[in-house]
Amino acid sequence: MYMEYDIAIIGGGPAGYTAAERASENGLKTILFEKNAIGGVCLNEGCIPTKTLLYSAKILDSIKSASKYGIVAMKDPSFDLAKIIDRKNKTVRKLTLGVKARLTGNGVTIVEGEARITGEEFGNIRIHCDGKEYLVKNVLVCTGSETVIPPIKGLSEVKYWTSREALDLNDLPKSLAIIGGGVIGMEFASFFNSMGVKVKVIEMLPEILGNMDKETSAMLRSEYKKKGVEFFLNTKVTEVSAEKVFVEKNGKADTIEADKILVSVGRRPITKSLGLENLAIEIQGAGVKVNEHMLTSHPHVYAAGDITGFSLLAHTAYREAEVAIHHILGIPDEMSYKAIPAVVYTNPELASVGKTEEELIANGESFRVQKIPMTYSGRFVAENENGNGLCKLITDDEDRIIGCHLLG
Repeated sequence: MYMEYDIAIIGGGPAGYTAAERASENGLKTILFEKNAIGGVCLNEGCIPTKTLLYSAKILDSIKSASKYGIVAMKDPSFDLAKIIDRKNKTVRKLTLGVKARLTGNGVTIVEGEARITGEEFGNIRIHCDGKEYLVKNVLVCTGSETVIPPIKGLSEVKYWTSREALDLNDLPKSLAIIGGGVIGMEFASFFNSMGVKVKVIEMLPEILGNMDKETSAMLRSEYKKKGVEFFLNTKVTEVSAEKVFVEKNGKADTIEADKILVSVGRRPITKSLGLENLAIEIQGAGVKVNEHMLTSHPHVYAAGDITGFSLLAHTAYREAEVAIHHILGIPDEMSYKAIPAVVYTNPELASVGKTEEELIANGESFRVQKIPMTYSGRFVAENENGNGLCKLITDDEDRIIGCHLLG
């Protein structure tokens, strides 16, 4: 006996719950499968819990620097780590319950379990989950991404952290080696530095933050170097042990000591165990191949969110989900990746949208750059004693803004 739906959504992260809500609001009989927790990585293990911890750290930093602004505060402010973590957990629970309430309120059927596409029958797509069979007209796959664990010698023998473990700590290490200086690595570097941990960031590329603007990235690194964070650029990790990271730079070996290791070298789309092969759905690179309507190689299967491998950001997932549902409903819409903003929630923060100088040079495109120090802003000067920041605008030959990069 099959249960029939207009659309099945596999994965309850930002793309999944957005699509489910939109589909149900527009009259589609909708079912959402989630094997872990509604909200996905963003709500449970990523964006929200990270930003909650970073806000606590920002408050602590503000108290430490209060005297600069004429405020008399305790000389050495302390913090309660257990309460910080508890507040993070409460925030996540509150938002998760809110998402569930919106979905059920809109008539979405939520199934907790691992769904798998098993084939086609009667012109519909067949899905199996926990011993039950479903027949659906359309499928949206949005199973997200997972942490990449690099094949480093000795890593499997030590109790290292990923972002998941770093969000649920019971105590702080005295020192922390972060393997990977991307967005995740730098946000955790910011938090642990504020908490008094000696942080060491190891990055194999010439600069932190990967494909983001190099000038503002270097400025951010300089700010954290002043705060005591150590950076090891152009450095490859060759081996790890309980309290040591063995590295190589320019052919020379070195050792970095740390009480704990955090691995943050990136994330990759989750495409396995979904049954995509049963519908011959094409994979492109690490993710599922889609067109401008988020449609895969199958005429009734869509993909949105991290699984596409385009832009592993929650707000991108929201938009991709919207485009997919619009296509199912017959509403003209297309996905564009030309102007997706990205923010690194450090202190100071870094924000970016559009193209970078490095990208334009590599493509042989002509452009102009206008740089405006943040000190030109009266409010910035008023709120940031001895602060440093930059606004960089990139324009094309017709004076259209094609990139903007900010630090402040």
